[in-house]
Amino acid sequence: MSSSSESLPQDSAGVTDQLWSPFLTVGREPEESAMRIGFVGLGDMGSGIVPRLMAAGHHVTGWNRTKPKADPLIEHGMAWAASPRETAEDAELVFSIVTDGDAVKAVALGPDGIISGLKPGGIYLDMSTIDPDVSRQIAAQFQAEGLTMLDAPLSGSPITLAQGNASTMVGGDRSAFERIEPILYAIGSKVSYIGGSGSAVQMKLAINLTLIVEMVAFCESVALAEKGGVSRATAVEAMLKSVVASPVMGYRGPFILEGGMPDKPLADVTLQQKDMLLALEVARRQGSAAPLGAIANELLNACRGLGIAHRDFVTVFDVYRLLGGMG
Repeated sequence: MSSSSESLPQDSAGVTDQLWSPFLTVGREPEESAMRIGFVGLGDMGSGIVPRLMAAGHHVTGWNRTKPKADPLIEHGMAWAASPRETAEDAELVFSIVTDGDAVKAVALGPDGIISGLKPGGIYLDMSTIDPDVSRQIAAQFQAEGLTMLDAPLSGSPITLAQGNASTMVGGDRSAFERIEPILYAIGSKVSYIGGSGSAVQMKLAINLTLIVEMVAFCESVALAEKGGVSRATAVEAMLKSVVASPVMGYRGPFILEGGMPDKPLADVTLQQKDMLLALEVARRQGSAAPLGAIANELLNACRGLGIAHRDFVTVFDVYRLLGGMG
């Protein structure tokens, strides 16, 4: 079983020379199909997406709130913009992937926002995980200006992105989706049209609820086995070879082994709980029962109470060990 931590980007920008070589295997499109693309938000996921777009032959201009995160991308050929508006001024397609709904509003709207720079016929594609209602509200403002916004969250992690296995889901105008669909295959091998505006982020929240509940259950199961005398490493190996194994369990499960927790989490407790709370709020508004999500959220609360919310969220395993008298 290989060490998952070895697959993680080690520098603060999330981009290393080692991460660029796999991206060069992305099929370069003919020059005439190259697009001028703006990209807003160069964190762990954005800094992994941009090289894939560039390797496919597209011309990318990027912006990030803190410029040092963009420096490795600039060194590899990405152009730099002084504002989200500037990324959009010469672009046919603008991506954003930022932390939450307020951050999306900040980069998308207003005089320095994407909406002020995007030309008629251009498309804005937001990949952030936010409240579906907020996404629809922003899309409506773009529509009022004669512009198109699609919600297109990414299902995956820096690991699956680097492997070319990330999945993009898209909501909004179908004809706009069909125009930009080929570009999305440069990001990952799986692309799905979900439905109208906001439907893709609705689906992303549902998927993330499953992801969190699944990994919390995994931690519970390994703790149960370990308490009964099975070594933790054996329990993890058995789970990963069983019928319950999944891609996320495959790369995250080993994090709970002794020394396996990465210094830089794929998603810490705080970030993952943000998504769970969004899912629970949407469930509340809809009148959808989500008891498993609510229980999983309490385990994330416990991590915060123990002061370990900075770790990858599978640190929930440490909560179970304490509850079982193994801490």
